[in-house]
Amino acid sequence: MPSSTSTGVPEKSTSRFPSWATAFGPQIVAGLVLGVIIGLVARAMPDAADGNVNWLVGTVQTIGSSYVKLLTVAVIPLVFTAIVSSIANLRQVANAARLAVQTLLWFAITAFIAVIIGIVVGLITDPGSRTDVAAEAAKEPKSSGSWWAFITGLVPNNFLGLGAKTSVAEGVATTSLSFNVLQLLVIAGAIGIAALKIGPKAAPFLEFNASLLAIVQKVLWWIIRLAPIGTAALIANAVATYGWDAIGSLGVFTAAIYIGLAIVFFVVYP
Repeated sequence: MPSSTSTGVPEKSTSRFPSWATAFGPQIVAGLVLGVIIGLVARAMPDAADGNVNWLVGTVQTIGSSYVKLLTVAVIPLVFTAIVSSIANLRQVANAARLAVQTLLWFAITAFIAVIIGIVVGLITDPGSRTDVAAEAAKEPKSSGSWWAFITGLVPNNFLGLGAKTSVAEGVATTSLSFNVLQLLVIAGAIGIAALKIGPKAAPFLEFNASLLAIVQKVLWWIIRLAPIGTAALIANAVATYGWDAIGSLGVFTAAIYIGLAIVFFVVYP
């Protein structure tokens, strides 16, 4: 516990490490570097006697998949409560309808500019030419999207837009759940607008939603604090599974993404 002075004011605790070493950003970078090292070590280790992956690969696979599951679990309540709260807060804004239209228009314009930037950067860097996929191995996609499929996909299948998929492997049936973010947005938007129209009767629900949003944000922050560990495990699994050569061929693709993001962040937004 930090000691206190005679005035009752607690003294600042001294740390053995500088502030930059304990910040979140350097921790992520350290997780990336550590993940590459662990991945190279795991790839050099022999597989288990029964033909399965060695214990180190199995460990990083478990940690990485568990972290992704934690993020996925937090997405549904976060999106739902955030959308409802955002719509409810329009009660305190004058000309809310005009503000909503301007926001959607601004979002559409910036999204269009971002798409153009992405296309231009992709044409210049041509990241696909550096992969080892042969042209004769290319196949047509199983399905392609359309505007009609997009519109019909907005209609919710159930209250939370959840979907279930069952797969059978080695005689064992496994059911996995997934959710449609667009359908969840439609549901949350409809509930938020309805609560806004009802007025005082919806006040208890909106207060509960605001409290739930604060709780979800706190839990999500705890999950985000685990990002250095999750990042190290995911990178280690990728290096151990695909090898450094395969990942290195994606370096131009990764650089192209960050170049496009930098242009949007430092040029378009200002």
